[in-house]
Amino acid sequence: MENDFLEDHPLYALHSDPNMLTGYTRRHFLFPKLAVDLANENPELRDELEPVIMKDPYHAYTYARYVLKRPWPEAEKYVIKSPINALPYAKYVLKHRWLEAEPAIMKDPHLAYFYAKDVLKRRWQEAEPHIMKDGYYAAKYAMGILRDRWPEAEPYIAKHHRTWYDYSGTFGL
Repeated sequence: MENDFLEDHPLYALHSDPNMLTGYTRRHFLFPKLAVDLANENPELRDELEPVIMKDPYHAYTYARYVLKRPWPEAEKYVIKSPINALPYAKYVLKHRWLEAEPAIMKDPHLAYFYAKDVLKRRWQEAEPHIMKDGYYAAKYAMGILRDRWPEAEPYIAKHHRTWYDYSGTFGL
């Protein structure tokens, strides 16, 4: 862990006595990644480190998934602010639909497609107006989830030649 910190923060590696530098001894309380590592290695420090970890959506998600190995309700208000982290939190930590995160997730066609595919495992009608705006993910959604043509999305899909080729071949157009 110490070497990871030195690699990520080379100025500490250049100093002859990094312990003398401001913040070095409290670095685990300044950097969420270091706090996750320390909490993983020293469970007795978790209560002290969790406030640092939970404020960073990515590290809150990874801490819940890999260290706690369970949902972390106290951190969800931070994770939900980052749809790119809310999606894997729902998939791997909650292991079910996360209604509160859906409005943010559905706005991104890429995330909405994967949420429908990997979390809901079905059609997600509420997100379709967003998914259809990205021709690539609209085609993937039609072919993999709807398993049928999606006429409303075809103008978007047609803008991507390779995607349209796959889509039209799948549905015999």
